[in-house]
Amino acid sequence: MTSDYTETWADAAQIDYISLSSNRRLRYLRSGTGSPLVLMHTLRTQLDYFQRLIPLLTDRFTVYAVDLPGLGWSDIRPGVHYEEPAIRRDMVEFIEKLALTDLTVAGESMGATLALSIAAELGSRVKRVVALNTYDYPQGVERANILASVVIKMMRIPGIGLMVSKLENELILSGILRGGFYDPKMLPKDFVKELIRSGHRAGYPGVETAYLHALNSFIAARKVYGRISAPVTLVYGDHDWSKPAEREAVARLVPGSQMLTLARTGHFASLEHPDQVAKILIGAAAEN
Repeated sequence: MTSDYTETWADAAQIDYISLSSNRRLRYLRSGTGSPLVLMHTLRTQLDYFQRLIPLLTDRFTVYAVDLPGLGWSDIRPGVHYEEPAIRRDMVEFIEKLALTDLTVAGESMGATLALSIAAELGSRVKRVVALNTYDYPQGVERANILASVVIKMMRIPGIGLMVSKLENELILSGILRGGFYDPKMLPKDFVKELIRSGHRAGYPGVETAYLHALNSFIAARKVYGRISAPVTLVYGDHDWSKPAEREAVARLVPGSQMLTLARTGHFASLEHPDQVAKILIGAAAEN
């Protein structure tokens, strides 16, 4: 089971799969020319999350956007783990197998936290990091809105969570995702339909609930931020789910980091203001 959705906005891109030693197979997109940029998406989305951003970057970067393990159209394998250290190991192997150097790592939400932990792991191989709206604080997506608070709390209950995930539909998912925007009209309706398609795969409810249960491991990833040697730009929407004190705490953990705040922006900056995010990524690469 797969989808042609990505080709509707990235017709010039190469879409492929890579097998890892963890027995996972990841779907990824490669597009553009220039130094490599790895993009990692948010919780419950997929590489198409960057559909408005990638076309703005391909003249400057060779972009690698990945469906994180079990998400999007990456394979679902029984008996695997979705805690941050396991996802980090897979992404490190992805980078190493593709022999990427002079590398920019970037991500949004869960992908931002992974960008930081991967940079800590890979050392000098990573030349710069851009982390948008990190996912490393209590409650996580529960903070999006009342609907998210109720649904996500239920999904975290063992047994019941799987049933709730199986009931997820376009109306529910749209309602939750709109809580990540300053302007909810910026949520693409066709993107939500695609998320429902990929979410109807066998085993997906187990993946979705496992990622929700893994929140504490993403919070714990903050312990490695101090090992990052590359320049880091932290970016937050002024209406992100994180609290200002939590953002400042992350900045203190990352040596020499620069923090930027995007006005009239929620948790999903790459969809809401892709032009501003592209400018930040290109500027960060130019400074290095």
